[in-house]
Amino acid sequence: MTEDKREELELEADSCEFMHVHEDIVDRVVKVMPDEGQLMNLAEFFKIFGDSTRIKILYVLSQSEMCVCDIATLLQMGQSAISHQLRVLKQMRLVKFRRDGKTVFYSLADGHIQTILAQGMEHISE
Repeated sequence: MTEDKREELELEADSCEFMHVHEDIVDRVVKVMPDEGQLMNLAEFFKIFGDSTRIKILYVLSQSEMCVCDIATLLQMGQSAISHQLRVLKQMRLVKFRRDGKTVFYSLADGHIQTILAQGMEHISE
């Protein structure tokens, strides 16, 4: 199959040949559709995963609790860059911290974040 034919078939698959709304399906989905605010929050949540530095930080924290120095050394980045990204991750409630004397240790906020990372890795590995 030629590349032009493949593109033509893909375009055809993106739209209906004639306009016909399946009202039963639409009605069923409307009943469970989250409101606009929830969808905006979900979009913001997933935007956080769109930055490779934040993904790296989340991944290392999925392996072990760490302080900024540990993360900066592991990722070969400056502490200020790591601190900035940790602040963003804290604001989105993806990481939490605890203080031990003068050291602050970071970890994933909950198991959901680990699950999201694992499922993402599984998806890209298929």
